[in-house]
Amino acid sequence: MMKRAGKKRRISASTFVALLICAFHLIPFYIMIGVALKSPYDTSSRWVFPGYLFLDNFKEAIRYGDILKSILSNVIITGGAVVGITVIGALAAYPLARNQTKFNKGVRTFSLGMMMVPALSLLVPLYSLMVKIQGISTYWGIILVLVTFQLPTSIFLFTNFIVSIPKSLDEAAAIDGCPRLRIFFSIILPQLKPVTASVIIMTGVSCWNDYMFSLYFLQSPQIKSVTLSVASFFTQTQSNMGAAAAGALLGIVPIVALYLCLQKYFVKGMVDSAIK
Repeated sequence: MMKRAGKKRRISASTFVALLICAFHLIPFYIMIGVALKSPYDTSSRWVFPGYLFLDNFKEAIRYGDILKSILSNVIITGGAVVGITVIGALAAYPLARNQTKFNKGVRTFSLGMMMVPALSLLVPLYSLMVKIQGISTYWGIILVLVTFQLPTSIFLFTNFIVSIPKSLDEAAAIDGCPRLRIFFSIILPQLKPVTASVIIMTGVSCWNDYMFSLYFLQSPQIKSVTLSVASFFTQTQSNMGAAAAGALLGIVPIVALYLCLQKYFVKGMVDSAIK
């Protein structure tokens, strides 16, 4: 009886801690929704949820912030970047995982080390290069930059996952006369669903929420990201918290929908990539 009581107390404590963590992460969403639905003349605390619906903030975010156009730009940029990150990362990880040579180990170490380099430290030479190749204020330019900085994470996750796949599958296919590329696309790639979902979610969220690269490389008003649209409501003289919150709320809908679609693969892919 005492063991059961102790076990129940531990479960209760774990549940309480889990609920506390969930509440801590949900508080910003609660405040954002409340601010988005409040009138700019409402001076009550941001912790107090409004008892009415004020939808003009959403109209202003759409009309003056061009949030819908920004969401479309984000979809194009994030979609193109994620495709490049996933395809290139998987193709690069396959030989690194299968051929354990000193050179490949050095490449893996270098790739892992690049994850530690602050992107801000490379901003000046990177901007100079993008100007020379005319990549400023273009979709392909910002996509190229995002792919470059997210590839190390993709290669790291894919490599650790592919290492856990038995090499005998490759050898059996090679005996049957199957070329390397066909082995990868027909045998290895179908088994990469969990880690692919992890890569898509991690890099997709990072690309969707990018502000620094968008600020410097998207200078044309024709191509504006969601983060830049939300930031446009804050100036040196005034700020519109309600419209900014409404724009941010609309801006997170696509990425949240993506996570809900891929969440069943996410944890499995992260665990398998990190442990195996």
